[in-house]
This record gives sequence, structure tokens and C-alpha cells, in this order.
Amino acid sequence: MAAPRITKVFAAVNLGSFRTSAMIAGLSEAGELVVLGSGHRASQGIKRGYVVDMLAATHSVRDAIERAEKMANTSVTQVLVGCAGAGLASSTAQVEVEIGGRRIEDDDIQHLLVAARDVIQPDGRTVLHAQPAHYTLDGAHGVPNPKGLHADRLAVDIHVMLADGAPIRNIRETVENAHLKVDGVVAAPVAAGLACLMPEERDLGVALVDFGAEVTTVSVHAGGMLLGMQVLPFGSGDITDAVASAFGIRRYQAERLKCMSGSAIASPADHREMIPVNAPGDPEGAGPVARHADDKNRIPRAELISVITQQLGHFTDELGRCLKAMGFTGTRGQQVVLTGGGAQLPGLADYAQSALGRPVRIGAPPAMLGLPQGHATPSSSTLVGLVLHAASDPIDIRKLTMAAQGGGSTTLWGWGRRIVRALKEYF
Repeated sequence: MAAPRITKVFAAVNLGSFRTSAMIAGLSEAGELVVLGSGHRASQGIKRGYVVDMLAATHSVRDAIERAEKMANTSVTQVLVGCAGAGLASSTAQVEVEIGGRRIEDDDIQHLLVAARDVIQPDGRTVLHAQPAHYTLDGAHGVPNPKGLHADRLAVDIHVMLADGAPIRNIRETVENAHLKVDGVVAAPVAAGLACLMPEERDLGVALVDFGAEVTTVSVHAGGMLLGMQVLPFGSGDITDAVASAFGIRRYQAERLKCMSGSAIASPADHREMIPVNAPGDPEGAGPVARHADDKNRIPRAELISVITQQLGHFTDELGRCLKAMGFTGTRGQQVVLTGGGAQLPGLADYAQSALGRPVRIGAPPAMLGLPQGHATPSSSTLVGLVLHAASDPIDIRKLTMAAQGGGSTTLWGWGRRIVRALKEYF
């Protein structure tokens, strides 16, 4: 079968604390999103979502994007960038206008959205994006597109994502130094939500927990929109550090033990199973001998799991307090979706469900043509979500032109068109 013809190309870069990833995708003539190439490498210069060494971080970005370009057999000049730190904060606002019972047209919607720009109050912070979530007609909520409907009053809920200005400028400059133009910076919870959450979950109420290497973002969705979010300075890397400290071994050894033999759920056989600290093929004497290890440098699996679950206990306690503070309670505060690299720990969903007292599932990106197996995992949710965000071309009310405002209902031309429509409609 011939490869689909690509009409538009999108590129995204996610600056994670553990790895820097890039993805290039294209939109086919049939409207299908196709992954053309992807690449990733170990992050440098990023600490808990903040740029701490711009030169090293730029090198990581350039390396990741070049690997993606080589796989895609194409080059890109502009990218969408994901951000999980920078003091992210979310807020919502509503704007309402009089319609007078007539049919809603495009210029009414444009006028409403332009008016909504005045309600954004960044208080000295940077606005990453300000998007209409859904519309309300005479008190009827959740209208996706009001065009063509009749109403006395039309309202829109605006979702605004804020961040601290200086860290965002550092992220932008890091990517620009890699000879790329930044199309925009998108908050990681927004991107991950596009990749992991089902529309019904967004409507009923869901908490998305993006369990990264050094940062965990917690976002609450209900009524089809993101209502609030918080950032926890804890990640799966903290579990790795705890393992390294408990057994007196190197971080790379602790990471391998956690990924290959770790679990969030203990079993009776764990006390009898001894797991090697060194990987197969390691040279003789590589790395230190672990505490409590036998003469073959093996440790009981039960002790490893004990260290992991102790850290998870602290994490779920903080997560529970965070969800309560955001009002994620009652019948609308049930479903929790875990994603991110830390969500790949075996048994984590069961552990979190028991600790939180809520149903928990693991969220991963949807199947996409050309998506490599290595990127079809929770660790790539934000990266895939960035590509989906770029392809959806969402409205940002800050970018609406004054021409759109001039075509609204307050101009003479706007009133003239309304009179013509009214005559056609009622006579």
C-alpha cells in the first residue's frame, strides 16, 4: 500500500527531566495524523521542569530533533514545546453577551471571544494559552458549537493557563538556540489530557496524574474542561534515589533494579527471590557491592519492593491531599488516570486505587499510524499530546485579530447584516 500523501507537517519537543523527546507528524489528504519520525535522548540541563543549564539543554533538544528528522526524512524549522514546570497554574472565566432570541452567527461568536480577552487577569504572569472550552445557551451548558442555534444569551467558558515568565523565556531561548522557532509553549497537563483522557471522562469528572521523573502534575477535568491543576515536586526519580541510598549503589543500578524487578505490589515469593544488582555483561567488579547483598551481589526482592512502596506511600498521601484541596470529591471525584514514565511501574494502578479509594487506570497515547512501539507508552503521553494539540489547531482568543472584532455586532456593518437576517427569518 502506498504511503499516504502528507499535506501538513507538525513537530513537537518535550523537555522532560529524564529525557528530551521530539516527534514529527503529518496530516494526510484523508485527514489522518501520521507519525513520520521520533527521537529522544537523556535530558541534560533540566531540573524539575526548569532549565538550569541552557547550553546542555539546547544540546539535548538539537540531538532529539535531529534523530526525529533523520527518521522522518524531512527537516523542521518550528516546533510546539511542552512544559511541566515554570509554576504552572490554571484558571477559568466566563463571559456572556445578549443575543436577543435570534440565530447565532459567526460574527456573534467572534465578538464574544474578543470580549473574553478582557477578562484574562494574568497578574504579571505569562499566559501560555487562553481557549474557549464550551459554550452556554440560556443556561444550557456544554454546547460545543452554538452557530445556527437561537438564544437570548450566549456565554463561553475560557480556560487560561498561566506560568512564571522567566522560566518560560528560558525554555523558549533553549529551543531557539537549537535553531528552531517556537510555535508555542503548551502545559504538559493539557497535552497529556489530549492523549490519555476520553471525552466521557472529561465530562463526568476525572483527575489526570502525570507521574514524571522529577515532577508530577495533577489536573482535574469536569464538564469537558480543565478546572484546576497543581504541581507536586516528586517524581519516579525520587524512588530511584531512595533505592540507590538504601542499598548504597549507583543511580543507574537503582534505575535498572526499579524498572526490571521493582513493583508496587508485594508477593509472598519476594522474600525467596534474590535479584542481581549488576546487569548481565557488566565487567567484573562494576559498581559497588550493595548493602544486604550476598556473595554474588544479589539483594532480596522483598527489600527492593519495601523501599519502593515506602516512597509510594508518601506520594499517594500528597496526591490525596492535593485532590482534596482541588475539590475532587463526591460523585464527580472518582476516576483517576495515571500517566507519565512513572506510571509504568508494575502494580502502580492497584496500589494507587487502594491508597486513594478511587478507581485508577493507566493512561497511554492512542494508536496512531507510524507511532513506534517505544512511544506507545505512558512515558510519551505528553509528546503525543503535543502533536495532537498542534494538529487540532485550537483557538487562542489572544490571537484573534481586530478585523474579527470589527466584524462583530457593535459595528454598523454588523447591525446591517443582523437586520437582513432578521427580515429573511421572520418575513
